[in-house]
Amino acid sequence: MLSAFARAFRTPDLRRKLLFTLAIMVLYRVGAALPAPGVNFKNVQVCLGSQDEAGLLNTLSLFSGGALEQLAVFALGIMPYITASIIVQLLRVVIPKFEMLHKEGQSGTAKLTQYTRYLTIGLAILQSTSIIVTVRSGQFFQGCAVADQIIENSVWTIVVMIIAMTAGTGLIMWFGELITEHGVGNGMSLLIFTSIAASFPSAMWSIAGGSGGYGKFAITMALIVLVIGLVVFVEQSQRRIPVQYAKRMVGRRMYGGTSTYIPIKINIAGVIPIIFAASLLQVPQVIAQFGNADTGWVRWVTVHLAASDATLHLTLYAGLIIFFAFFYTAITFNPDEVADNMKSYGGFVPGIRAGRPTAEYLDYVITRITTPGSMYLAIVALIPTVAFNVMDVGRNIPFGGSSILIIVGVGLETVKQIQSQLEQRHYEGFLR
Repeated sequence: MLSAFARAFRTPDLRRKLLFTLAIMVLYRVGAALPAPGVNFKNVQVCLGSQDEAGLLNTLSLFSGGALEQLAVFALGIMPYITASIIVQLLRVVIPKFEMLHKEGQSGTAKLTQYTRYLTIGLAILQSTSIIVTVRSGQFFQGCAVADQIIENSVWTIVVMIIAMTAGTGLIMWFGELITEHGVGNGMSLLIFTSIAASFPSAMWSIAGGSGGYGKFAITMALIVLVIGLVVFVEQSQRRIPVQYAKRMVGRRMYGGTSTYIPIKINIAGVIPIIFAASLLQVPQVIAQFGNADTGWVRWVTVHLAASDATLHLTLYAGLIIFFAFFYTAITFNPDEVADNMKSYGGFVPGIRAGRPTAEYLDYVITRITTPGSMYLAIVALIPTVAFNVMDVGRNIPFGGSSILIIVGVGLETVKQIQSQLEQRHYEGFLR
């Protein structure tokens, strides 16, 4: 592995791409530590020291790499773009024009990307406004005795903060596109990877040097390695459906007669179902933040939904993950479209007639594969959370199985891209 990385850096073109990607990631981390204009940095640090790290603030700050709780320029992180991308994909189901653009190829994809950018900026304005309003109301840092996290509560200061955070989101979006175009790997995924990985060392050190001790630190590391092994095994697994193409004469040339396969991953939906489930579970928690802590319904939400070790919370979390795994797979993989494309090029599954029977067969296979895939997602999401709570280190761990899934998935895809570029230059790749 190390020798392969050394060969990658010895290749001038690939070295430039890797260094460019690393430079963008460094700039992203700098922006995550740069306070937004109008923020009283000293008071914010005092409030952070008094916060419960297992609360909602820590969950929302995860995908921004700690920038949200610092009220930094990059406080919103990449989440507005992710949300906008998910919304645009879901709109393909209900708006025929979006589906037509998706089928048009590169030009249609460029148009959908433009819509995603506009929606990202709109969501960034809404989210930055809600964050600032929450800070001014004192609900952002609950229980903090120090007030005035914003230097001046004038309209101009608030407008400047909204503009700065929204511009930060636009800059992050641009960073991601630059990495995708000129660097290595998917830019947006790598920025999420950077945000999550940035909190890993401090979390591990807080266990070893805190009340957890080195014993719980060793158990935690062993559990993380076990989950990583499970994620790598499942993410690399796939069901290959054989496809045979009939021979056909075009002009004076014979085409077809080849055999290939359709690779179907066990986890087609990726980490999207976990993000959807976590977002839905956060809605009642966010609403409860604005209520009176002594009210009955607020206490019920805090005990049964906000607590990560509550039975109802874990049950709803697992159920929502399984539901969204089937839902998102149905959106992203269309058996009828795949069957029609195969039929138009003379392809067929051996033993299955082309057309409608092929679509029904693909739908049957997808349903069979998605069932264990959704169970796997639920297990990966719940095992670390339950285990960390049992060991009483949950407050020190800022992430769970979903974050491990993102880190491993992005790492595998990036390594595959580096490997493919090495193989194009006749170098030995990472995998043997």
